Amino acid sequence: MTELLRYRKRIITSDDIRYIRQLISDNPHISRTALSQKICRDWNWIQDNGYLKDMVCRSLMLLLEREGHITLPARKRVPHNPLALRKPPKKIIVDQTPIRESLANLAPITLRQVRKTEWEAIFNSLIEQHHYLGYTQPVGEHLKYVFLSDKRPIACLSFSSAPYWINCRDRFIGWSLAAREKNRHLLAYNNRYLILPWIQVPNLASHLLSLCARQINSDWRQLYHHPVIWLETFVDTERFKGTCFKAANWSFLGVTKGTGKDNKLKRRVSIKAMYGYPLVPNFREKLNRI
Repeated sequence: MTELLRYRKRIITSDDIRYIRQLISDNPHISRTALSQKICRDWNWIQDNGYLKDMVCRSLMLLLEREGHITLPARKRVPHNPLALRKPPKKIIVDQTPIRESLANLAPITLRQVRKTEWEAIFNSLIEQHHYLGYTQPVGEHLKYVFLSDKRPIACLSFSSAPYWINCRDRFIGWSLAAREKNRHLLAYNNRYLILPWIQVPNLASHLLSLCARQINSDWRQLYHHPVIWLETFVDTERFKGTCFKAANWSFLGVTKGTGKDNKLKRRVSIKAMYGYPLVPNFREKLNRI
């Protein structure tokens, strides 16, 4: 048995290739979808919420075919690519009356997790209209929050699965490669944060981060059936100072080199400062368990 490659935490061996080839040979008319689902079940490629890791498996099959290890059955139809055809979020107008208040005088704030609710379209629209990065559909596990004051949206905040490898974060946590492979799903990455531009309330941003930190673990468990015990984010140093994260007691972990994901030798993007926030006191112990 020879190791050929590693893919999403699984070592793909020569025995795995023989198994897939035999599966295709025994089922010459099987669809690629059915093939992927069969492999997921046999390999126990199942998410914590019970769903098959179907898209991960399909990507692996395409990779194996490109490298000449297998020949997939012919496509029965042209696959629908929702990302390629995805339209920008529909523009939704909300009350833009300016709010200039102290935090103490602001109407009570409600934090609403809006994934899979009618409020998700409002979140998507507000991010698309008012966040400098616009809206991009997250991949993998993610949550979206809308903050309301007197039933009006005042801010949006979202979290997704954490990046696989970040040097300064990994040093701070102190985990091994094996521990990171096993426990990275316990991290959540803040990928969008927006205070609506007509909301001017000093100290609001750090206050909302604290509110979210108290609730996100419960919401993540409800949707994905596992906890999160660490939050992290990047701050574009050419645009922001990270003041609200510092005020909310997030730890500064370090800065990126600005090389992006593809070219590790030449700077291509802005320098990002990274901040992290543990949700439990013994986070290092939990994240280092194998």
